[in-house]
Amino acid sequence: MSSQIKFYRHENSDKDHKPDMKRVKLTDLLSRLSQEKKKERNSNIALSVAAISAVTVFGIILSL
Repeated sequence: MSSQIKFYRHENSDKDHKPDMKRVKLTDLLSRLSQEKKKERNSNIALSVAAISAVTVFGIILSL
C-alpha cells in the first residue's frame, strides 16, 4: 500500500513541471556522447603511452 502512495505522489509531482522540461533534445545527447567518447579515447591513449613507456624503461634497465 505504501508503495502505491509513493508512486501516486511521484506521478503527481511530475505534473507540476512544464511539458518542455520533460523533453530531451537528441542533438544534446549526441553531442554529450561524442564528448564522452573523446575523453575516453584521450584517457586510453594516455594510459597506453604510460604503459609503453614503463615497458621501454624497464627494458632499457634490464639491458644495461
